[in-house]
Amino acid sequence: MRSEEGGGKPDAAVVRDALGVGVAVGLSGFAFGVTSAGSGLTVLQTCALSLLVFTGASQFALVGALAGGGNPLTAAAGAFFLGVRNAFYGLRLSQLLALPRAVRPFAAQWVIDETTAVALAQPTRRSVRIGFTVTGLTLYVLWNLTTLLGAVGAEAIGDTDAWGLDAAGPAVFLALLAPMLKTTTERAVAGAAVLLGLGLLPVLPAGVPVLVAALAAPAALYIEGRRAPKPAGRIQADNDAPREDR
Repeated sequence: MRSEEGGGKPDAAVVRDALGVGVAVGLSGFAFGVTSAGSGLTVLQTCALSLLVFTGASQFALVGALAGGGNPLTAAAGAFFLGVRNAFYGLRLSQLLALPRAVRPFAAQWVIDETTAVALAQPTRRSVRIGFTVTGLTLYVLWNLTTLLGAVGAEAIGDTDAWGLDAAGPAVFLALLAPMLKTTTERAVAGAAVLLGLGLLPVLPAGVPVLVAALAAPAALYIEGRRAPKPAGRIQADNDAPREDR
């Protein structure tokens, strides 16, 4: 079946792409479950985070800060600032999806990096809605199932640090982030954030380096703006005006 709007992709192709993203990322919930349990959270707390927060980067930031002995308020602040980007995604998706008001609060729970990427890649409103819904549903179900499996498994094997599973969360996050860094500015922001975070880790409380690393974005944008070529000066009016043949 093809999208009812002209020029649209076949529905089956949209579903296939959405399932691919949903399954690939949804399985990463296992790493979060392991990391969260290793940070000291219970299975119930870990599952509640995935059910209610449902934004991978923020969840990893929260449990990572807690695992490092950070203050819960600082850890929550870092997770909050990482999650703010979803609000900007929502502004764009609200125009593309044009959902009924009664449905919007439920759809908002699925406004994350992956659903936004799939939705924005679609040419028509029908395919946008299909891509968003299939990606969101697949990812939400798998993420929560694998979170439960990871948390229960971590409790069963005991000390996750001894298995090196505490590195699973950061590794998954980097694997998701790396393909998104396509421009020089984006790579510069990521590099500066890493340097700030690692450099300040020994001297600041756990969780605070993540907040400070966020300053890399405005700093890089400011430098890029300063280096941008200045607009050409105004051309003199008599040079712009058509000249009469002499």
